[in-house]
Amino acid sequence: MADNARAKKLADLIREVVAEKLQRGVKDPRLGTHVTITDTRVTGDLREATVFYTVYGDDEDRASAAAGLESAKGVLRSAVGRAAGTKFTPTLTFVADALPENAKTIEDLLEKARTSDAHVREVSSGAQYAGDADPYKKPDEDDADDADGSDEDGDASA
Repeated sequence: MADNARAKKLADLIREVVAEKLQRGVKDPRLGTHVTITDTRVTGDLREATVFYTVYGDDEDRASAAAGLESAKGVLRSAVGRAAGTKFTPTLTFVADALPENAKTIEDLLEKARTSDAHVREVSSGAQYAGDADPYKKPDEDDADDADGSDEDGDASA
């Protein structure tokens, strides 16, 4: 069992090698410049690597990029094996990253919140306070006299 630092180093190396090979070494037109490698994770025994990727484009581009990555898997694994120099080259599994969809959902929610805030701001622009403008009670002059212990005539009570 390898330690986590070694697995992380191998994952970083795999990410760099696969990205470089996709950019310069693989001549598949389905991949082109549309594919971005976002993350790589390696199991503790260094036998399997999961490569996360995103594709710029629509669903058809994503499907063709997935097919292109599956067909280029052997070439990419060979490149990783040469660069890593390990006893066993990990098998590569490509998984489409859900990051863009999550980011789009968050952006939609933030836009909805901005619209709601703008609506509240419009509605409250001419509003008046339900009570006094200053909601805190302040002692009246009469209450101040009672507080010092004197009655209305100014005599102190016993």
